[in-house]
Amino acid sequence: MSPQRSVLLVDDSKFARLLVRAFISSNFTDWQIDEAEDATKALEMVEAKTYDYLFLDFNMPGMNGLELGEKLRGHFPDVVIALLTANIQTEIQKKAESLGLEFIAKPPTEEKIRDFITAQEAGK
Repeated sequence: MSPQRSVLLVDDSKFARLLVRAFISSNFTDWQIDEAEDATKALEMVEAKTYDYLFLDFNMPGMNGLELGEKLRGHFPDVVIALLTANIQTEIQKKAESLGLEFIAKPPTEEKIRDFITAQEAGK
């Protein structure tokens, strides 16, 4: 059994958040999962609570996922931050990597999310 962790899903698509939430909760049943619909809300939430995993959409109104990831990485050097996006351009992936962000291509699947988290947990 994996230790309890907390996750923040940041995506302007409610459907995308619900999908990833379902994938995580079906594999890691005791994990706490919160949601934010944009970067502003996410920044408020991380002020109030510490998260183990942050999943960020790239295309959001206002601040995009790379900009948000850069801000969050500065505050949380040890947190797993993953850019979860349909934008799979090489320069986006390289920029994410240079910021210390993981990269997961959309569409998310249960296997992709589970395998990503399992690999991260094995490395802790």
